[in-house]
Amino acid sequence: MRNKAKSSATATMVRLLEHARYEVLPTSSVEDSVLKHVGTEVQVTVTASPSKGLEATLDLAERLTGHGYTVVPHLAARMVRDRAELSEICDRLTGKGIARVFVPAGDADPPGGYPDALSMLEDLAGLGRPFEHVGITGYPESHPTISDDLTIQSMWDKRRYATHVVSNLTFDPEVLTAWVQRMRKRGITMPLLLGIPGPVDRTKLLAMATKIGVGESTRFLAKHKGTFARLAAPGGFTGERFLEKVAPALSPPEMLVEGLHVFTFNQVAATEAWRRRLLEQLTAKAGPSR
Repeated sequence: MRNKAKSSATATMVRLLEHARYEVLPTSSVEDSVLKHVGTEVQVTVTASPSKGLEATLDLAERLTGHGYTVVPHLAARMVRDRAELSEICDRLTGKGIARVFVPAGDADPPGGYPDALSMLEDLAGLGRPFEHVGITGYPESHPTISDDLTIQSMWDKRRYATHVVSNLTFDPEVLTAWVQRMRKRGITMPLLLGIPGPVDRTKLLAMATKIGVGESTRFLAKHKGTFARLAAPGGFTGERFLEKVAPALSPPEMLVEGLHVFTFNQVAATEAWRRRLLEQLTAKAGPSR
């Protein structure tokens, strides 16, 4: 029985790694890095930050789409001026064949015409649901400004407008699995993409924080100082150990965990090398029966 459970967990890890997508920030060098190191079978998501504006996100999404990638631009609700601009964005993206978006609330302060993700999702529905796939954020750990009950309720409210949930970073396997179980018990049945960080070099991570923009970087570091500490600590967090610990609980089909959303912090080459290496190790471990 133990061997069967272990085999199931290994198969789950393989499946998640095979269905991984990479999150990148729209910097000047990331396009070349993606082209050099990542095959077009891997989806790429492009973040949005107030310091760079949505144009940087949309422009990179269009260019990568032109190179043959399936791209998911982040449409941060608080960065969109009004429904008219939202309509223009939809026409622009669908005109390039982009059928997937991710809709977080975002950190723009003050916001434009949308104070939160739900209000913009409602307008997307009013515009005819132009995108085939719409992702929303899930928070396994407490949000800095929103209670846990409200974040679960928010997913429930947004379920009519979204097709899947992307979990924010967490480093606690028990917290993650308890959150997924709670979400399913509440009747939220959208598939989940599990958010995890890729392998991160400390020096490059700090350099990336400064590239986000001074104001944005300050907010990011303030909100995620624990994230940086865990990633940068010698012998600290690793994706392998995290996946090994969560895979048994996430293996049942009713958990509906369909893949990974990997926060690369633009360390694209290292992330893809890590994913391929781990896939090779797990496939060898699974043996010829797989």
